[in-house]
Amino acid sequence: MAGKKKGKKAGKKAKKAAKRAAKKAKKQAKRAAPRKAVKKAAVRRKAARPAIKTRQQPETLRLRSAAPSFTVNDIHKSLAFYRDVLGFTPRERWEENGALKGVELVAGSARFWLGQDDWKKGRDRAKGQGFRMNCATSQDIDALAARVKAGGGRVVEEPKDQSWGGREFAVLDPDGFTITFSSGL
Repeated sequence: MAGKKKGKKAGKKAKKAAKRAAKKAKKQAKRAAPRKAVKKAAVRRKAARPAIKTRQQPETLRLRSAAPSFTVNDIHKSLAFYRDVLGFTPRERWEENGALKGVELVAGSARFWLGQDDWKKGRDRAKGQGFRMNCATSQDIDALAARVKAGGGRVVEEPKDQSWGGREFAVLDPDGFTITFSSGL
């Protein structure tokens, strides 16, 4: 009985070895194929590809992302607003002599930077006038607006449907910068 098992194992091993040898011979035959046949196949593949678009000249600007940097009156107040009210996550902080001078904030793939005003252009300098930052989100706009209000944020444009198919609302940050959150972009 033990001899039969050994015989079966040996037979299986021999079959596997034969299959491997056949595979190897097939690969070697492919490698030895005439070059002309290979070149014709490559030409056929190239012909099937669509033509590459030529870029507009002079070449236009192509961006992968944009990140606003806000100069703020009170970095701690602004950080609390962006973190606690809007939901940004602080990533990196810049300090000078123990005082917070700037912070990088992240929300999804978007980045915002806040920098403490150094007052070199005067303490009464108006900020945020004529500026609006548009942010696209897949989150529920109404729920996001409600969360901002519950956190003490100032919603200046209530959630509403837009003619282009999206829904949006706008909020003011502590320095008067308008930030619009939109869905459907």
